[in-house]
Amino acid sequence: MSTDTIGTRIRYWRARRGGMTQAVLAGLAGLSQPYISQIEAGHRSIDSRSTLIAIASALQVTVADLLDQPGDPTGPAKTGAADAVPAIWAALLEISDGDRRKPADSREQTVASLHATNNLRLSADYIRMARTLPGLLAEASARGGVLLAEAAYLTSTCLRHLGHRHLAVDAARIAQAAAEDVEHHAWRGAARFAYTQALPVEAAGVAARAAGRTMTDLQPHATDRDVRQVLGQLHLAAALRSAVDGQNSTAADHLSEAEREAATLGDPPRDGGFNTMCFGPTNVALWRMAIAGESGDHAEVIDLARTVNVDALPIANRRQAYWMDLGRALAQSGRKDREAEVAVTRAEHIAPSLFILNPLARDAVSAMVRRARRRAVSKELRVLARRLDITLTA
Repeated sequence: MSTDTIGTRIRYWRARRGGMTQAVLAGLAGLSQPYISQIEAGHRSIDSRSTLIAIASALQVTVADLLDQPGDPTGPAKTGAADAVPAIWAALLEISDGDRRKPADSREQTVASLHATNNLRLSADYIRMARTLPGLLAEASARGGVLLAEAAYLTSTCLRHLGHRHLAVDAARIAQAAAEDVEHHAWRGAARFAYTQALPVEAAGVAARAAGRTMTDLQPHATDRDVRQVLGQLHLAAALRSAVDGQNSTAADHLSEAEREAATLGDPPRDGGFNTMCFGPTNVALWRMAIAGESGDHAEVIDLARTVNVDALPIANRRQAYWMDLGRALAQSGRKDREAEVAVTRAEHIAPSLFILNPLARDAVSAMVRRARRRAVSKELRVLARRLDITLTA
């Protein structure tokens, strides 16, 4: 089902559940039958993570099932990355089992490899990044400490975007253990941030509470500027996951704390600060946009977008998130699809491989394509549809 939309997967699983009707599914998920109908027909895209959770729960499947993650490893979007996943898994198992090889490279060479792989992370090129990870993990694990913490963090980030969340969780735990071995508090916090990000969307409450415990644990070390940046990122992670979990008051509290921390730190330099996490007022505004979108406040997303200079951030996935959140907010009413097309096209140009890997991006484009059949389909939308293998014919 790798070329299907989320709507067709919902219809598929509904049929597998004894021919469950749209009305029954809507009742179980707390949604309306017309909304389910529009989603299945591809005229609307899913508007929030919490909606995905509700539908998946009603169908007794996972959100990953609805998103088709990790998907077909032979699909063109995964070419090169899927081949590396078994070797990455083997490397993680070797590290977890306590095996340590002798390093083949010098420490300087390993540091250079970490830098090169992090540059791929900054450009959101997770396909090429995956190919570097088996060897990088082997070399970093031979030395341990901060080098292993960083390598495992990069691995967790890459695997999460490729849809292998269970392996991303394992990698985050390895990063945490490595940081704890050398009592590096900032990397310990970064590893926990990776862990909260890697947890499946259904575990939003677990992720929010894990972030909260880590913040409490790191607070005695908050005189360190790097730790403060990590604390800010953890507040943002906890805010979004709390919003997904329906804890809006808690989400607002975490956002306020992140804003206070960001106001005192300011935006990081062009290198993105510690671990290129980019914590500062700009990144806080981007996460606030995501949370507003999760809450269905699309007008706030559009208003917030006017206040953000997203080009100030060096990491592509944050810039892409800005344009995707704006594009989806513009498209939700169906009355601003032209503007939405421009925003989504900008998102694709920033990080093409990440865009193709993102099932929600595909769904948003598919819905716009279906609505555009009532008028002339723009050149930009035709290009995106071809790249995502979305048919333009009725």
